[in-house]
Amino acid sequence: MAIAPHHRARVLGSPWTGVHGTWIDSARHYGRHWHATYGLGVVEQGAQRSASGQGDVEAFAGDLITTNPGEVHDGRPLGTDSRRWRMVYLEPQVVGSMGEVPADLALTRPVVHDARLGQALRQLLDRLELWNAGAGTRADALACDEALAHTCGLLLQRHATGIATQEGSARLATAQLLIVRDRLGDDPLDVPSLEQLATLAGLSKFQLLRQFQKVFGLTPFAWLLQHRAERARALIRDGAGLASAAASCGFADQSHMTRTFARHFGFTPGAWQQAMTH
Repeated sequence: MAIAPHHRARVLGSPWTGVHGTWIDSARHYGRHWHATYGLGVVEQGAQRSASGQGDVEAFAGDLITTNPGEVHDGRPLGTDSRRWRMVYLEPQVVGSMGEVPADLALTRPVVHDARLGQALRQLLDRLELWNAGAGTRADALACDEALAHTCGLLLQRHATGIATQEGSARLATAQLLIVRDRLGDDPLDVPSLEQLATLAGLSKFQLLRQFQKVFGLTPFAWLLQHRAERARALIRDGAGLASAAASCGFADQSHMTRTFARHFGFTPGAWQQAMTH
């Protein structure tokens, strides 16, 4: 009896309808097929040869790979017995929600060399891994949302047809961004989605990310974590217990608050509490 080729695969859910990820380590030869989604992935180990809408292509470790809806492709190992890659798949309506996207949008190359996009994609995939491993809080969803918007924005601006490269009239006034920031800080237990914040600002999600970071020096999610840490620091200063402060400020648990404190302040909540009782 023939031994089946090595194959391991995991499917990653996401906070959104129409988005999922995969992690695959496989020696399989995939026959010609297509997906109804856009696909963006990274080869992490080994290499592969595949058919595409532009003929046969080869992708090696570190290369980014893409597919368009309906694009027929296949895949087989190249030079090794197996290869490992991670992908995120996006329904067309998800891509369309990222801004003014033409109906005939197409990703331009099946293999992409782009260090900045690769870094953004790895962060998105890592956050999806965390989302699937953890409780999936609303703050975690915001972090995933930011990573998705950032990745899609770079992909569409740099590797797709028919996308405008300037923001023009979409530039936000500082007063509008203050409204967005204040909404983020309103209630640490009621975290708005990036889509809600973008709607509040009248921008696409990617435009909001760029403008918010330009004005405040942080993405909305990073600003939210800093705000939570500052709020918890004030509560602890005023006598709140560590567990109570963590829960009140929207941290998943006390250890999450401790990691955020250490990253932002350079000391732990316990050290801060001890200092405030002397």
